[in-house]
Amino acid sequence: MQITFRARPARVALAVVAAGTLLAGAASGVGAAAPEQRSAGHHQPSEAEIRALFDDWNDALATEDPEAVADLYAPDAVLEPTLSDVIRTDRAGIVDYFEHFLLQRPSGEIDASYVELLGRDAAVDSGAYTFTLTDPETGEVSEVPARYTFVYERDTHTGAWRIVNHHSSAMPEG
Repeated sequence: MQITFRARPARVALAVVAAGTLLAGAASGVGAAAPEQRSAGHHQPSEAEIRALFDDWNDALATEDPEAVADLYAPDAVLEPTLSDVIRTDRAGIVDYFEHFLLQRPSGEIDASYVELLGRDAAVDSGAYTFTLTDPETGEVSEVPARYTFVYERDTHTGAWRIVNHHSSAMPEG
């Protein structure tokens, strides 16, 4: 068993708050913000703005470019992927995962989303989504229902949202 601690007080506090929020439950809303609204300034984000970050991620998957997907993650993000037992803790690992995952031409659809705003520069979106995957060898299409948590942090210099933690796991009864 490997345990790694990083000296990131803000992220540790964010993770503690996010974990407490996830245990306590969160409310959800509906809507979407335009891309230019999502990256402009340091305003208080809306639940719709945070939810729309999934669309950006899903659009990056559609490019079939692992570098484009990895660009949405912070340089030291943690990815606990759906279809791998290996936890990725840096860009190279995240790119490696998506090099393989994107071969299946994934497309995700949110089934349930619960957003918790943690201030102007941090938010959590967790819930359930379904991936449609295509086997690259047979062309067979399958669906994988999964649970997810995206923890986002806004770059205070650029205003861009980055994924700092992403957990995804297939539904136990999926």
